[in-house]
Amino acid sequence: MSELINNREHRIQTMKEVIKHLHHGGSPEEVRGKLRTIVRETDASEIAAMEQQLMAEGMPVAEVQSMCDLHSSLLREILVQPAQPIIGPGHPVDTFRRENEALAQAAEKMRTVMREIGALPGDAPLGPLLGRWKQAYNETMDVEKHYQRKEHLLFSCLERHGITGPSKVMWGKDDEVRGLLKTLGEALSAGEADAAQWKLVVEAVAEPALLALEEMIQKEERILFPMSLNALTEDEWGEIWQQAPQYGYCLVEPQAGYKPPTPKSPDRLAKVASNESLIFPSGALTPEQLRGIFSILPVELTFTDADDRVRFFSEGLDRGFARSKAILGRKVQHCHPPKSVHTVEQILDDFKGGRQNVAEFWINFRGGMVHIRYFAIRGETGEYLGTLEVTQDITRIKALDGERRLLQYDSAEGKTA
Repeated sequence: MSELINNREHRIQTMKEVIKHLHHGGSPEEVRGKLRTIVRETDASEIAAMEQQLMAEGMPVAEVQSMCDLHSSLLREILVQPAQPIIGPGHPVDTFRRENEALAQAAEKMRTVMREIGALPGDAPLGPLLGRWKQAYNETMDVEKHYQRKEHLLFSCLERHGITGPSKVMWGKDDEVRGLLKTLGEALSAGEADAAQWKLVVEAVAEPALLALEEMIQKEERILFPMSLNALTEDEWGEIWQQAPQYGYCLVEPQAGYKPPTPKSPDRLAKVASNESLIFPSGALTPEQLRGIFSILPVELTFTDADDRVRFFSEGLDRGFARSKAILGRKVQHCHPPKSVHTVEQILDDFKGGRQNVAEFWINFRGGMVHIRYFAIRGETGEYLGTLEVTQDITRIKALDGERRLLQYDSAEGKTA
């Protein structure tokens, strides 16, 4: 027994067998007692490892997700928090935690309104209560920024360390929270009703949404953040901190104090691109990959440099406007009929003078509709580098109606018509 209690691998194996029993219909109370008897304590990394092993052995991700709330509540009783690195104000985890506190407060505001609704007579109107409920609901919907940073930044860094469970299971649970909150929002927007009808909304819609939101807060606080603090390097936390503003913050702003460390190792982009030829701020591509991308884009690209000379055009499968390699190095004004040269000159002049950045046109062409846009390309200090022409046949796009949410190829070759 002591071997099971003290050995990490045995603990993970024991939890796996117990959770499998639970997933096959075992009694939660029976499982809870067995866990307390056999496994005295575990930590967040072991829970993540257990979930990853279950999926690696063939348990569908959807099944792990479906039982995630139940088994996480059981495992919470034997979860211990190892010593964590000291984090100060403004650290990404500090911001995540402050956001969770604000979300919990917003959820409690909704619960307060829901309790007041429960005390009303069935035929009573909600009056100001509905406005308070909507305001608190709007606050909780800021959770999207929190989830986006978690899913795109934190999960990405965890995966570098072989920790893929959160992105497979927790992301799915995030989507469940999103779906439940969306349903609640639709109910709140449906219009006025009496208290009896709103009580049904509370029971059937609002309560499940808040429970899911609060359960995710617990998963993050007890499992995700401790595990992340133990796994990620200071350089990775600095990377998360630097990229976080593009996703925004949920209900609170980061506190001052955190400073990302100066990287002690080569930049991650340089590592990714160690055998690549072309390095960009957001990644790296080989010339072959870049050619492949340009050849399949559903738009035609033509780049003219700061001296008005054509330097590049993409070679797609079905070009609407013919391009020959002979135009490379040619003045762009000479590539247009005389009647439209004055328009080209005006666009270039406005771009170079900094007065405009985009010019667009749409025309009927060969029985369809073509969208043509010109973009001023500028350097880091705003200097004019050239103009990019983007041409797209939007005939099919204009004809789209309704939604397509299920996979459906438009031809046997998998090409879009």
